[in-house]
Amino acid sequence: MIKILAQDFSTAWAIPWYTVMVTINIMGLVYCAVVYKRSLIPRDGKDSTYRKWMRIMAVIFTLVSAYRAISVWSIPYTFRIPNTLAEVSFAGLFGYAMLRFNTYLPATDDARANKFKSFITKTPYILVGCLILAQPIDTWGGITHFVLRGVFVETLWAIGFLSVLPLAIIQLRRVFSIKDKEAVERLRILRYSAIIIVTWCVVYCMYRWLFTLPGMWGRALYILETEGIQLETGIQAIIDALGFRTRTSLEYSDWSFSFLIWHSAYFSVCTWISIFLMKAPRPREISGKHNAKLTLITLALITIGLISLITIIGLPADFDEIITLIILGGIFLVPIAYFFVWEIKRVKLRTIE
Repeated sequence: MIKILAQDFSTAWAIPWYTVMVTINIMGLVYCAVVYKRSLIPRDGKDSTYRKWMRIMAVIFTLVSAYRAISVWSIPYTFRIPNTLAEVSFAGLFGYAMLRFNTYLPATDDARANKFKSFITKTPYILVGCLILAQPIDTWGGITHFVLRGVFVETLWAIGFLSVLPLAIIQLRRVFSIKDKEAVERLRILRYSAIIIVTWCVVYCMYRWLFTLPGMWGRALYILETEGIQLETGIQAIIDALGFRTRTSLEYSDWSFSFLIWHSAYFSVCTWISIFLMKAPRPREISGKHNAKLTLITLALITIGLISLITIIGLPADFDEIITLIILGGIFLVPIAYFFVWEIKRVKLRTIE
């Protein structure tokens, strides 16, 4: 693949990006295996169903992300099946973690009934529902080449994460309102999950609602006005969709930097968030010393990487784009490498699950 790209200088910029993404996903697979193995040997039977489903969903997303990172230039359309499972799993990880958070640490101490607060606590179901609804639209639109396919799918994603943003903020404030040192230590993983979830929701909603969706809707509506709705139907459309679709040199040159950032986040940030959520965030009794400051530094680096996804979109292409990709890869690799080393060291600590 790299040899093919190198033959055309206009696509040579993709080589460092592809190399970084493959490296990140190989590390992700190893790290996922470590977390998976550890999750199979609990010291008690608490939350076994919750932990089992978080483990399953995280493994699905990690495997699919690795495959897509390696085979990004040539993927059979039949891969929509595992891709559907991966995207629904990603939403499921967020939704299940937030629902369980409500169980461990209710959003309010007020015992009085409040329909609005009750609705907010159930918004994770909206997130999962939006992602499930997006899958048949994406599949049908890919076969028929429906012009609004992409904008419909991305809008559903944006609605889903926007719907859980208020709950994410409430949960973040709730967990940080607890000041008792012993309770803070027990809720440490819940604190990290609250930070990660609210950061992802804020950054993703900004990216979609402010940067990409307005332009996507504008282009789609313009095409509808000028060309109308054109659909490829019949058995031949299905046969064509089931084959391998290899991107051409022209398609490489048409790739926008926004598209590259989106794939970079999918193959790296999303993968590592899913692996973290595989741990099934919940209150824990932890024995042994743990350096929380180092973990907070790691989370800060990941946050910087997420914010970078937004800020570098407006940079020019050409040589500056290549330099930015290398820097972006470094930002992704630093926290990932640190997370990996941190987990290896923690094997020696005795954790009561």
